[in-house]
Amino acid sequence: MRRYLFAFAGAACFAILLGMLACGTQKKPSETEGLRWAEGIVWYQIFPERFYNGLRANDPQPEEVPEAAGNPEWRIHPWTADWYKFQPWEKKVSADFYDGKVVFARRFGGDLIGVIQKLDYLKELGIDAIYFNPIFEAPSLHKYDGSTYHHVDDNFGPAPERDRKRLAEAKETDDPATWIWTSADSVFLMLLREAHRRGIRVVIDGVFNHTGTQFFAFRDILKNGPSSPYAHWYAITRWDDPTTPENEFDYKGWWGIKSLPELAEDENGIVHGPREYIFAATRRWMDPNNDGDPSDGVDGWRLDVAQEVAPAFWKEWYALVKSINPSAITVAEIWEDASEWIRDRRMDATMNYLFAKAVVSFFIDRKKAISAEEFARRLNEMIQRYGQKVVLRLWNLVDSHDTDRLASMIVNPDRDYDCDNSPRWNPDYDVRKPTAREREIQKQIVAFQMTFPGAPVIYYGDEAGMWGADDPDDRKPMVWPEFEYEPERSHPLPGKTRPPDLNRFDDELFRYYKKWIAIRHRYAVLKYGNFQVLDQLTEGDLFVFERKFSGQRFIGIFNRSAKEMRINLRKILLKRRALNLWTGETVSDDRENSLIRIGPRGFLALLEE
Repeated sequence: MRRYLFAFAGAACFAILLGMLACGTQKKPSETEGLRWAEGIVWYQIFPERFYNGLRANDPQPEEVPEAAGNPEWRIHPWTADWYKFQPWEKKVSADFYDGKVVFARRFGGDLIGVIQKLDYLKELGIDAIYFNPIFEAPSLHKYDGSTYHHVDDNFGPAPERDRKRLAEAKETDDPATWIWTSADSVFLMLLREAHRRGIRVVIDGVFNHTGTQFFAFRDILKNGPSSPYAHWYAITRWDDPTTPENEFDYKGWWGIKSLPELAEDENGIVHGPREYIFAATRRWMDPNNDGDPSDGVDGWRLDVAQEVAPAFWKEWYALVKSINPSAITVAEIWEDASEWIRDRRMDATMNYLFAKAVVSFFIDRKKAISAEEFARRLNEMIQRYGQKVVLRLWNLVDSHDTDRLASMIVNPDRDYDCDNSPRWNPDYDVRKPTAREREIQKQIVAFQMTFPGAPVIYYGDEAGMWGADDPDDRKPMVWPEFEYEPERSHPLPGKTRPPDLNRFDDELFRYYKKWIAIRHRYAVLKYGNFQVLDQLTEGDLFVFERKFSGQRFIGIFNRSAKEMRINLRKILLKRRALNLWTGETVSDDRENSLIRIGPRGFLALLEE
């Protein structure tokens, strides 16, 4: 029997979980399949602590939350509360909403059990793959300050206290032979099995540039100083002088943040020691039972701050990943051109922020909006850099956990991408809910995202109608249809007010996303087709392009203006008839009236076969 199932022996919720989860398997990826599966698919990004609380018994306790220190009245935050409203225990800490001991002390209890319970929701939406923000043990809500790379956060599993006790008894080291499987680890493996059974792939966040100060190796350094066996693991800049009363110990933190100590690097990237540990953790999650069949492991990795680790490391790590599973995907967090990384076999794809920036500049900005011609130039340049084949697997996102949400971008146009995107830094940032007209802009962007080459990424809750400024407001708890939420009435800045906004699951918007995803799945040209701008028609507010694949020709027409436009079908169609994929109607050039209307902020999605 597999070792990782032993972790559940005697667990109080074992029977509950087994009853909830059905067994499923996934065939081992063919070595010839490669990354074909990742071309044109639809991704869904989940921030685990804020997605769904599947088990209240594993919720974090005050002593587990660093920001809650000194506040004995701290509680798990109500999932459905007005986001900016202070709870009684928060008012006694600070009147500043963005104070670290207020909003960043909040925990909502989201866990991986909750994700398992909501997999059918994701299946109904139609997504093909999940990208998880970090899931490994860490004190923060975001988990980018990992305490380990080889254990899932105990609050994401069913038995935190038992897991902590077993780990204390196990006395693990960086040697994989000493590692055990906790109940939280086992829940994640069950999640993988349940996702794979539904045809959903899973990619996890690899944060290999830095750790948290609770990381086992860093704690040993704090205890033993230069004599620690891990003394060379970190970028230590100064050791403590025991002959002085001061503690001179210092180290390099990521972007100067001391809670995120950086791993040491040389010309080959991360040094030996942490390098081998990272490789061992990679093997653990890609082939959990080490039987040579990776079907029970993750389907790939998203690599945090990839540019801040030397290329030599990534090339070696990439080779390791492919040796375990040739079909696993590796995706770099790079905000600019990453084509060299892919050509150099360091990564397979990137989070396509070039796409995001272009989309915002064309569809959202008003005074600073770019023309359709400039939009075409940017997209063509991007495709030329990557090539038509590679573009198909790039993550075409608009928002993420590192930006304000798409809906709030629309409410706050004419800013540089990811700049001045929160009341924390911009007192004029509008925190209100989008209007119906602004939702039409979101829908237009979704239509473009689902018809452009690449792999669209939906940030959790965008399909449900969520809105919010940059971190932490983009990380509100997911809005679910079965919950009743307080209206959002509060404002984060003292002295400012706002009209109340109803906060509830947007059924109509969900159906809109669901329909577009289904259309994308139905027509291969939307997943695999080559892309070309129709320059003779693209001008000003009108953007027109075509995609071709296996006898299918798709024509996308997008009217960015607030006025109706008309276009002559004779200039578009090569055949006399086409199917409007969105309405299901047939349009035709009848030679008498060949003009067709595109409404304000509208689009046409035409297919010729």
